[in-house]
Amino acid sequence: MTTPRKTRVAVVFGGRSTEHGISCVSAGSILAALDPDQFDVVPVGITRAGQWVLASGDREQFAIDDRRLPEITAGTGSAVVLPADPTGNGLMVLDAPDGPRALAGVDLVFPVLHGAYGEDGTIQGLLEMADIPYVGANVLASAAAMDKEFTKKLCVAEGIPVGAYVVLRSGMTLSEADKERLGLPVFVKPARAGSSYGVSKVSDWADLDAALDAARQIDPKVLVEATIVGREIECGVLESESGGAPEVSPLAEVRVMPGRDFYDFEAKYLDDSCEYDLPARLPEEVTRKVQEYASRAFTALDCAGLARADFFVTPEHDVYLNELNTMPGFTPTSMFPRMWAAAGLEYPKLVDRLIRTALSRGTGLH
Repeated sequence: MTTPRKTRVAVVFGGRSTEHGISCVSAGSILAALDPDQFDVVPVGITRAGQWVLASGDREQFAIDDRRLPEITAGTGSAVVLPADPTGNGLMVLDAPDGPRALAGVDLVFPVLHGAYGEDGTIQGLLEMADIPYVGANVLASAAAMDKEFTKKLCVAEGIPVGAYVVLRSGMTLSEADKERLGLPVFVKPARAGSSYGVSKVSDWADLDAALDAARQIDPKVLVEATIVGREIECGVLESESGGAPEVSPLAEVRVMPGRDFYDFEAKYLDDSCEYDLPARLPEEVTRKVQEYASRAFTALDCAGLARADFFVTPEHDVYLNELNTMPGFTPTSMFPRMWAAAGLEYPKLVDRLIRTALSRGTGLH
């Protein structure tokens, strides 16, 4: 009796963005969740300089250790490359003793990459060129969701409310009219980044230039957003397995403990300074509205696979979309897998579903 061939999955992580370390932590959890009886896993790390290497599959190497984030370096393993050639054989090992050689063909890539050069459509374009199916949104959806300006514009066109904001391109600053319209405090953030990197809360206009400089260390295009007084609510979205409307998870509320101004990077990943309500304690009609907006935002941006939609809910129960993440965190503390676990879809089954829907979808236009 012939043993069925396992699905060969390349888990790609690390990358050139500021979210390199968090990507490694997410990948460690995914590597641990993949069933070795079903999947032949190829861990591929990308260094901060952009080199691709065969990495270890040991989850412990990708854990946060005493507030230190893991990192992929050039000495991690053999150098590999993925040619943008659909007639090729997937990954190539560059430094083999007898010269470059092909690995066994890759059936699917799970790009556990957060931020620029991974979540923004770049690697998705490479995978489309190579004709290798991949987990998550396509080129357009990835790029549009990564850029908060266009996320907001597309969602407003769909009738989904967003807060007041101003886009500042390179060299621009706020006008006096902008300041009057937005009021204080405001949040200053890179337009194309995540994990709250480069985000500042400005309560005095005298601090605006420093906040803009901090954001522009990551992205020359910056958003300045008016503060919305309300609760931070998150909703997971999954592509339907039957081709119908996207499925939505129970909602989660993130509550930052006293001593922190907002849900920043340290609060998300390094400190025990947040509490979570899952499910969020909201009236049923508000819960339905948030879930409806999450599903509509997923569709408006033409997402696939998965997304996490983040909202503000005011004391009057008005709902505002904050952003949409097409490759949300998969760390042990990340809300996306926790929300789906609350719906009965535990982590290994969630990862398995994402792989199955990606293989079914394939590449190309849909």
